[in-house]
Amino acid sequence: MYYYRYENAEVSCCYKYLMFSYNIIFWLAGVAFISVGLWAWSEKGVLQDLSQVTRMHGFDPVWLVLVVGGVTFTLGFAGCVGALRENICLLKFFSGMIGLIFFLELTVAVLVVVFQGQVRTWINDFFLANIRAYRDDIDLQNLIDSLQRMNACCGAQDPMDWDLNVYFTCNGTHRSREKCGVPFSCCRTDPADTVVNTQCGYDVRKKLQREWSDHIYTKGCMAALEDLIPGNLYTVAIVFVVISLLQMVGIYLARTLISDIEKAKFSY
Repeated sequence: MYYYRYENAEVSCCYKYLMFSYNIIFWLAGVAFISVGLWAWSEKGVLQDLSQVTRMHGFDPVWLVLVVGGVTFTLGFAGCVGALRENICLLKFFSGMIGLIFFLELTVAVLVVVFQGQVRTWINDFFLANIRAYRDDIDLQNLIDSLQRMNACCGAQDPMDWDLNVYFTCNGTHRSREKCGVPFSCCRTDPADTVVNTQCGYDVRKKLQREWSDHIYTKGCMAALEDLIPGNLYTVAIVFVVISLLQMVGIYLARTLISDIEKAKFSY
């Protein structure tokens, strides 16, 4: 029978400590994410002046780190303490939140597939908004540079998108040394170079457009990402399946432990 282990009405130590072990990793990971996020904000002086958070016009990557860390820490805490203390409320909260996150992941995946055009437009607008704010935040700057370097691209659609940034625009009377240029992450580099030339993008867009490809990447990052996804479709699918299985394991452990605890309480 399925309920053979409930004959003595005891909570299974196996499931209890499996649940604890499963969650302690996420709890510690959440602590690490939160610590890194707070450290990044302290380095930028945000903790000393919280109003800086509202002054930035682009996306601050630290927010993503803190949100992921906060969610991971909360779920890990609920799972660990719920298992050790045999607390049904915490275990139900844990399993319910994991189920909600899984449902949201499926919803987002379906919406991305169904509304590809709108999603592409939204990502393009998001990228352009952050090009405008490129110099507003060092973390955002590093994120865009990494994206352009890794995908050998420049701008959302093409290098001319950098005209939207006040430092790189060719328009106006500003005296920025970066005028009519692009960030160094757009530059074609020699793998043998050991030192990054951060001035390689200066005045590039003053040259004839047919000469740009000799110095910088001319493909937009939107096109580069669209080319990248089909080639890594299996990798994305495997990652999604692994994450889903981990979530299902967490829900199974929590629900089984809840059933054990309720059975033991009922016997008393």
